Formats: sequence, structure tokens, C-alpha cells
Amino acid sequence: MIELVLGGARSGKSHYAEATAASLDCSYYYYIATAEAQDAEMARRIAQHQQDRLNAKIDWQLIEAPQDICTPLAQFNQPQQCIVIDCLTLWLTNLLLAGADINASKQALIDQLRMTQANVILVSNEVGLGIVPLGELSRRFVDEAGWLNQAIAAIADKVTFIAAGLPLRMKADGLYFNGTRHHL
Repeated sequence: MIELVLGGARSGKSHYAEATAASLDCSYYYYIATAEAQDAEMARRIAQHQQDRLNAKIDWQLIEAPQDICTPLAQFNQPQQCIVIDCLTLWLTNLLLAGADINASKQALIDQLRMTQANVILVSNEVGLGIVPLGELSRRFVDEAGWLNQAIAAIADKVTFIAAGLPLRMKADGLYFNGTRHHL
């Protein structure tokens, strides 16, 4: 099962993803964190996420992977494993700032997700609901994030949008356009 969890900043995406993972009957739970503490404020955010996971009912195995999320996805690829990746937009930011090949990285992720047997819950920000940014890098980020979210949503079994802590199921099974189911 692959689920994409979308939403804005502080919408409750991570909490929802963790609660969804906890509801699954898995033997192992992995948390792939893509954030890096570049400043004190980000360090506090990371610490809060870590504390929240410590208070959870499941034993998370933390994997810090700011750029390479495909290796742990390949490594933990069993049906009784659950992987939460938090978050794709931070991963994308890390790749952009490193000058990585975004298309190749995105394709590698899509390919790995198509092969996985594990339950994977991916968290991503929906950044395309606001105004078009002025700066070139900011516009590229918004474009790349939108295309990444679309590509993941296309192969995901479920897509859930979170707003104000409330989930809205956008996709439950398959891919639909105008009432017709399509397969990729």
C-alpha cells in the first residue's frame, strides 16, 4: 500500500501519517526523515517531531536520509514493514540546493515505489495553492513539487489531503479521470 499525504504547513500531515502507520498491522516501522537542521528554529521543529514519535505507541526506527530515500526503501521492502517518509518537499529542497538531477531522482523514487512490497506513507506539502513566487528558484521549487506530488499521486493507492488536522480522502483506489479508471 502506498499513501500520499498532502497538506499545508502545520496542517497535521505528519500526525496523520504516523497515526495511519500505527493502525497498520506491521512488524517493523521505519521513519525516513529528510529534514536537516540548518538553523536553531529547524532544530526545534525536528526535536518536536522526534519527541512526538517517542510518545507514540509504536517503536520507530529512524533513518535520516536528506537526499537518498531510495536506498532505505529498497532495504526495507517486505510486506510486514511500514515506512513513513517525511517529507518529500524537504527532500526536493535538499536535491535542488545540492544541484542534483531532479528528474532522475524523481524517476528513481517512482521506480522504487512501484517495486516495493512495504506499506509506504509519503508526506508532502501542497505548495501550489498560493501565489506564484517572484524568484526563479522559488518558482522552480513550486513547479517541481507540483510535478512530484502528481507523479506520486498517480501511483499511490490512496491520497489524503489534510487541512486543519482533518483528512479528506482524494483517492481511495486506482486513478480516475472523468469517471473512467486508468492504469499506469
